[in-house]
Amino acid sequence: MSEGCNHDCSNCSANCSSRQPESLLEKPHVGSDIKKVVAVVSGKGGVGKSLVTSLMAVNMRRRDYQTAILDADITGPSIPKAFGIKEKATGDEAGIYPVLTKTGIKTMSLNLLLENETDPVVWRGPIIAGTVKQFWTDVIWEDVDFMFVDMPPGTGDVPLTVFQSLPICGIIIVTSPQELVSMIVEKAVNMANLMNIPVIGIVENMSYYVCPDCGKEHKIYGESHIDEIAAKHNIPLVAKIPIDGKLTAACDKGTIELFENDALDKIADALEKM
Repeated sequence: MSEGCNHDCSNCSANCSSRQPESLLEKPHVGSDIKKVVAVVSGKGGVGKSLVTSLMAVNMRRRDYQTAILDADITGPSIPKAFGIKEKATGDEAGIYPVLTKTGIKTMSLNLLLENETDPVVWRGPIIAGTVKQFWTDVIWEDVDFMFVDMPPGTGDVPLTVFQSLPICGIIIVTSPQELVSMIVEKAVNMANLMNIPVIGIVENMSYYVCPDCGKEHKIYGESHIDEIAAKHNIPLVAKIPIDGKLTAACDKGTIELFENDALDKIADALEKM
């Protein structure tokens, strides 16, 4: 450290031992006040990440929190479908305005900006990552207690951009009962550790099926290993969502906000205590 150091590393080129690393965090829109940001991640696609994002947002909204969803899965956005959103996002010179669901959850997804929801998004990684960043910086979210970020699968450009650019307070890992899941979960856990982001809990989707006739649980995708994985990585919370035709129908019909489910209540309790 030089004698005349003013401790402002942003305007100093000296490579001294006390130099602080430059933060890559982006500031949200001036019209946004977002308190907690939780990323919902998975190591592979098709495990129900968007489902868990939707259910968590609905759960927190029912607890009277101002809730938002940032759909970071640019090439496969499904949040508008789950909530039955048909209208498009609007904007003006001030910024972009999120679309409200029926219960008041603020949402932003690329499908809310496309002319047709089935139009493919054929973009390279940096453009996709930049779009996600703009959902944070250019959208006027106003007051939000909990924002849930629906992440694309894997550990590529978009997850890295989100972890570096947004003030993520924790992640929820979504998985399924298959044997190969332990390796995939470990990838997600290791990335979170690398970015110094705590893992709030693991959600095992399609965990089992309850026979409507006899009431017996059937492990259609094999025995669960999620409790052992959670214990190995000292992850405190595990939630299991059964296969439920009513839940599937609610997503297809855009009525996820009407579905009653307590599988994620413990994770919601943990968020309230953060």
